[in-house]
Amino acid sequence: MIRLTLVAAAILSATQAMAEEKKEEPVQKVEIKGAAQAYNPRKDDTASKIIVSSEELKRYGDASIGDALKRVPGVTVGAGGRDIRMRGLGSGYTQILLNGERVPAGFNIETLAPDSIERIEVIRAASAEFSTQSIAGTINIVLKKAVQTAQREVNFGVTHSREANNPRGNLILSDKDGNFSYSVNVGGGRYFFERDSFTDDELIDLTGQPRMARRYLVHDHGYARGIELSPRLNWTLENGDTVTSQSFINKNTFVSNSDRAYRVAVGDAPFYDSDRLESANRNLFGRSDLNWVHKFGEGAKLDAKIGGKRMRSKSQWFETDAHAGEAALQHNVFSGIREWGVSSTGKYSSPIGSDHSLAAGWEAGYTSRDDWRNQRDLFSVSGVRSDKDEGYLASVRNLAAYVQDEWSISKAWSVYGGLRWEGLLTRSSGAGFDPVNNRSAVWSPLMQTLYKLPNGKDQLRAALTRTYKAPQASVLSGRRFTSTNNSQTDTDFVGNPGLKPELATGIDTSYEHYWNEGAMFSVAAASRRINNFTRRNTFLDSGGRWVTTTMNNGRADVRSLDVELKFPMKAVMDNAPALDVRTSVSRNWSRVESVPGPDNTLDQQVPLSATFGLDYKTPDGKWSMGGSFNYRGNGLVRMDVNRYSWATPARQMDAYIAWKVDGKTTVRFSGWNLLKQDYRARTTFIRDNGQLASESTSTGVCNIRLQVESRF
Repeated sequence: MIRLTLVAAAILSATQAMAEEKKEEPVQKVEIKGAAQAYNPRKDDTASKIIVSSEELKRYGDASIGDALKRVPGVTVGAGGRDIRMRGLGSGYTQILLNGERVPAGFNIETLAPDSIERIEVIRAASAEFSTQSIAGTINIVLKKAVQTAQREVNFGVTHSREANNPRGNLILSDKDGNFSYSVNVGGGRYFFERDSFTDDELIDLTGQPRMARRYLVHDHGYARGIELSPRLNWTLENGDTVTSQSFINKNTFVSNSDRAYRVAVGDAPFYDSDRLESANRNLFGRSDLNWVHKFGEGAKLDAKIGGKRMRSKSQWFETDAHAGEAALQHNVFSGIREWGVSSTGKYSSPIGSDHSLAAGWEAGYTSRDDWRNQRDLFSVSGVRSDKDEGYLASVRNLAAYVQDEWSISKAWSVYGGLRWEGLLTRSSGAGFDPVNNRSAVWSPLMQTLYKLPNGKDQLRAALTRTYKAPQASVLSGRRFTSTNNSQTDTDFVGNPGLKPELATGIDTSYEHYWNEGAMFSVAAASRRINNFTRRNTFLDSGGRWVTTTMNNGRADVRSLDVELKFPMKAVMDNAPALDVRTSVSRNWSRVESVPGPDNTLDQQVPLSATFGLDYKTPDGKWSMGGSFNYRGNGLVRMDVNRYSWATPARQMDAYIAWKVDGKTTVRFSGWNLLKQDYRARTTFIRDNGQLASESTSTGVCNIRLQVESRF
């Protein structure tokens, strides 16, 4: 990592030297900007954040948020785009917000169309305004709000690969009429797929001889379809107050048919050696907020919001398991989720003199969740039928209050201080387990500071934070999920009602250098100490079945280092083309105290990630093109005394070219994963009789997309 930092510093020195030569130009260009244009939140805000604009999200024609976020420094995205991570940490350590509020469990943000998003805020250090359930950081997705002029825009594109086709369209309508404005975003698409994957299981005895070797082949085909609607209405009242209604409705369906079978090379096949699976899942999510902003005298302001949400999900799972080629078990599952909730947030802010900006606020909410599951098993040979009706009711009450102050000590030095109290009460009950009442409360003192050096180019940041990770209701319940072919690598799962929240104390520091418009170099380091660390434990129960559960187990330490460099070529070269260069490297370390080393890092933490990208625009602005390379390192992780995981590094190359036909129409051609690299992940158990391993392989697939964007 030191070598990477030195290389980045060397590049910075070279570009600075070229920039200094450029200062000798006999003619200088003077550009006057308004206050709004001059403000740069990345540079000027005391709280450290990275802003991904709507333009950046649409540059590559990405069909999903995950594809866009993987190019953001310090952010990595797992397979499928759902596991979004900061500092290499997912699984709840990275907080995902939608318009400042946490998304409900089970909601897939990949169903959000990039066209409906105004910006994405990547917040490295916690602030009191948002929930401090953000040990790794926060990603806040802000839907489109502002209506400047009348707009009619339609986008339609088709993505194709050898495994799938995905047509998708989006329509945006907005207009203003006096003190009233509105915007409506309607989007939808369909996804057809047919793909193959496989998993290899093997057992090597103490002499190195294979005792079991078999491959689990999966052929999967089906479709997904979805539609989303996000209307926004704005009123400006006569007294200057503003009232805004914003809603978001998302409906999607996923249907899959799978044929799966074992191919045995050594040893015996499991009892159920093949199966056919038919599944369907239908989700509906809706959310509506009413926001009121009232301005008092002398710059004071009250920003209050009330809202409600509703989620409904239904799933059907029909599985026929075969033994020796004959149907042996019909496994039918009907499940669903019904969730609703109400929430209220508010913030009162007021300047105190010319140096302080004081704010206080609240957040309160109630969520009710009904999770049900009816299972019908029919054993064909014996005719025995087994019915299992399971489910649980859960409610979550959350309440938070905070106060914060941003103090400009001088033009060069600003300090942010905040204190947030956040309490959670989770209650759940259901068949087969005792009722659970889990209460937690966390005080989060927070401090950040920004100091700008006299040269106007360099600045330093530091932050002290207290954050936490609360267990989800589904993990707290004692409800048991069973596996068909139960084994050490395919276990049952049961929750732990006694789980406590993980608590983390963190420190962040960074150095930033801005030497020209659009040119920036930064080095950021961070450390987190996590107490009540939660990890998974696998054991053999009294009934002879392998079971996995979660448990609090000691302490974990996390460290990270991020290096970022971006600049336009015109900042370092005379008469340079309109070429923008961006690159970043992130290195992450961790250590779990309760697991012996070496390699006792957090489960699936990404140790190293890097990005490099180039974007070019022709002088007439008609053509733009670019490419991006992403690297996500992996390696060996010791998750328990006898359990290890390993995965291959991931390398992805994306590119795009866009043609602005006229002032209203753009044609964009994009390609993702041009390297088509396969991905393998392996779990290994060290046993008394040898080594048991399971390795899954996903075939790399290149996707291409043609998209037309038109305004009228």
